[in-house]
Amino acid sequence: MARPLRIANCSGFLGDRLDAAREMVEGGPIDVLTGDYLAELTMLILWKARAKDPGAGYASTFLRQMEEVLGICVDRKIRVVANAGGLNPAGLAERLRALADKLGIRVRIAHVEGDDLLPRLDELAEAGVVLRNADTGRTLDEAPSAPVTANAYLGGFGIARALAEGADVVVCGRVTDASLVVGPAVWHFGWKRDDWDRLAGAVAAGHVIECGPQATGGNYSFFAEVPGLEHPGFPIAEVYEDGSIVITKHPGTGGLVSVGTVTAQLLYEIGAARYANPDVVARFDTIELAQEGPDRVRLSGVRGEPAPGETKVCLNFLGGFRNSMTFILTGLDVEEKAALARRTLFAALGGESRFAEVDVRLIRSDKPDAASNEEATALLRVTVKDPDPAKVGRSFANAVIEMALASYPGFSCTTPPTNETPYGVYWPALVPARLVPEVVVHHDGRREEVAAGGAAGGSGVKAAAEASSPIGSTFVGEVEKRPLGVLAGARSGDKGGNANVGFWTRDARSFEWLQSFLTVERLRALLPEARDLAIERHPLPNLLALNFVVHGLLGDGVAASTRPDPQAKGLGEYLRSRVVEIPKELLAARSGGG
Repeated sequence: MARPLRIANCSGFLGDRLDAAREMVEGGPIDVLTGDYLAELTMLILWKARAKDPGAGYASTFLRQMEEVLGICVDRKIRVVANAGGLNPAGLAERLRALADKLGIRVRIAHVEGDDLLPRLDELAEAGVVLRNADTGRTLDEAPSAPVTANAYLGGFGIARALAEGADVVVCGRVTDASLVVGPAVWHFGWKRDDWDRLAGAVAAGHVIECGPQATGGNYSFFAEVPGLEHPGFPIAEVYEDGSIVITKHPGTGGLVSVGTVTAQLLYEIGAARYANPDVVARFDTIELAQEGPDRVRLSGVRGEPAPGETKVCLNFLGGFRNSMTFILTGLDVEEKAALARRTLFAALGGESRFAEVDVRLIRSDKPDAASNEEATALLRVTVKDPDPAKVGRSFANAVIEMALASYPGFSCTTPPTNETPYGVYWPALVPARLVPEVVVHHDGRREEVAAGGAAGGSGVKAAAEASSPIGSTFVGEVEKRPLGVLAGARSGDKGGNANVGFWTRDARSFEWLQSFLTVERLRALLPEARDLAIERHPLPNLLALNFVVHGLLGDGVAASTRPDPQAKGLGEYLRSRVVEIPKELLAARSGGG
């Protein structure tokens, strides 16, 4: 068996810790350094940058990281693979070559493109591709404006080809997060297109390490158990030829790699148990985890299925303009004060119907007979949206400030008047994989097309929601009212306008109770704002976990959402805080351990 390939991550998002690249290169032996810089929102941010400067559109922080480590990577034969190219992978590759010349480093740089479908929308329409919104069913004719970005999610075989042709660095545009691991593994082991189980293992590994220290204790429900969380190390995936994985980190770094931290990350931003990627459908319900040693978790048994015949596309639109102002309400009569502020403001502005959308949220963080001024405070946040920037600009914000001496007692705001800002609308769609080849521009300038994994026309993946009927339970006897999080961890996040939240337990008996207790109806009761939304429930018994997808909770995506938690990052922790009836038997047996 070939030796394992050690793939290290140094970035989980645009804005992650800059020194992580140096830490991963200098902290111990690795074969490949990867970085994930893209999210749905990031594509819109990069579009705004490119609108100001046509040469921009990529993650410039990647250049700063490479300035520190590129020479070491070349000397140690560490390959670098990153999706930092964003909307302009060719531009980033050129900037990187210029940086290497400046530093006197001889390096072979390739890039992968083909994901940008914006110039091809007319061509795709002529081919019968509708690009219907996968969440709402709307067609592009119903979109708020013309799209400003349209990027398909590419797989890992283009990356593998670039590495096979000698590239030291592979700059990618919108490849999937997992492709950053799949590509090097395919290159190193020579896996074929139909090595479904091996490819699925690499997808699972890529999903675990793509968010950096979230796999080593970051954002972990049981964070008090994580040592050195002030500066956790970034994760490493040791990929084996058979597709099994060991998740670990450099010795001596902060954080924790445990079955719990890996489970939490596996549940992050997923849907059904069949996790679709361009190269394979990974069966997350077949994953087996085992603590192999300190900070070493083995991930094995992953089954794969043929790649779907359709590839996901992320489109972004400019939805209009928005503005928000937040009133501070203190002490008594909070609801009455909020109602007065709302009436006064919109009377001055000509009524709420004058705006395309109005969102008013009273955030009750106040306490009766509070021990401090801060504890007596609630917030009223008013957000307005409209295609006309003048309606939601300073005229809106100034109207709030003009109320200062003529409204409820104790009037104040959290900010001075602000200007309007544009907001984006996220639009997920599907396109036949055969129409989206990966294009590799090799280090010597040669261009090569690599067919997508599902180009042969796989059956695709349709995730069916599990029936929400209760599951039988053997628990009898007394219960105690305690927070759900006493027994269950949770990890939540956003997928466009939908939110996911995964719950897991740390022993089989607790999972038996969780399965019987936490039905779709129960989740609705715990999350009243989802009472009218479609919810899917997906059991993952191998992980002692349940995953829920709440459709439409985030509206048109993070850039347009008016929720205080627009990416649903805190949703899981909120639900863990809800008080429920837990069998005393489980509370008595509860013990520590990640």
